[in-house]
Amino acid sequence: MTTFRTPADAAEARAIQDALRARVVLDEPGPPPGTGRATGVDVAYDDERDVVVAAAVVLDAATLDVVAETTAVGRVTFPYVPGLLAFREIPTVLAALEALPVDPGLVVCDGYGRAHPRRFGLASHLGVLTGLPVIGVAKNPFTFTYERPGPRRGDSSPLLDGDEEVGRALRTQDGTKPVYVSVGHRTGLDNACAHTLLLARDFRQPETTRRADALCRQVLREATA
Repeated sequence: MTTFRTPADAAEARAIQDALRARVVLDEPGPPPGTGRATGVDVAYDDERDVVVAAAVVLDAATLDVVAETTAVGRVTFPYVPGLLAFREIPTVLAALEALPVDPGLVVCDGYGRAHPRRFGLASHLGVLTGLPVIGVAKNPFTFTYERPGPRRGDSSPLLDGDEEVGRALRTQDGTKPVYVSVGHRTGLDNACAHTLLLARDFRQPETTRRADALCRQVLREATA
C-alpha cells in the first residue's frame, strides 16, 4: 500500500492527483461480476467537531450477505474543496479497510473515478494507494453531460466530457433516477456497470453503499453523542 500524504493546500493536492493519475491501471477487466467479495466504503462528517467516520462493509458478491464490517473515526484534516474531496476522506477510509479481517475484493466508492475533472476521483485515488480494483458509483453526474438512459433497469448512456466517455449513467431500477458509474482502478467500465447492477438488486444504490452509509452514520452519532 502506498502511504497517503496530506497536502498543505489545494495546489499541492492537485499536483498529487496529477502525479498519481499516471499509475491508474485501465487495461484490466476486473473481477467477474457476482463472484468473490464486494466492499462498500462511505464516510459521514460532523463538521462542527471536525470528526469523520468511515465504514467498510464486505458483502458476498453473489448473495449480498455481510461477510465483515469495520469502521474508523478520524479528524478532518483538509478543507472542503470541490474536486479534492478524496483528501478529506481517504485517511479514514484507509484505516477502515486496513482493519478488515478479510480481503475486500472489489471496492465500491460512493463517488467518482475517471468521472472527475482531472480523471482522478476518490475511486482512482483509493485504487492506486491500495492496489485494489475499485469503481465509483455516484448519485449525481458532477460536471459532465449525458443523454437520459431508457426507463428500464440496465439501460445506460455515456457520461461525456466533450467527446470522451468518462463513465455511464446507469438505470439500476425501473423508473428511478440513474446512478453514475466510473472506473477507478484495475477494472473496465462494462464490468463496473455489471457489478453495479448485481449489487443494486433491490434499490437504486448498490447494497454495498447502502450498508456502508448506514453504518458510518450510526457510528458518527455514537461518537458525537
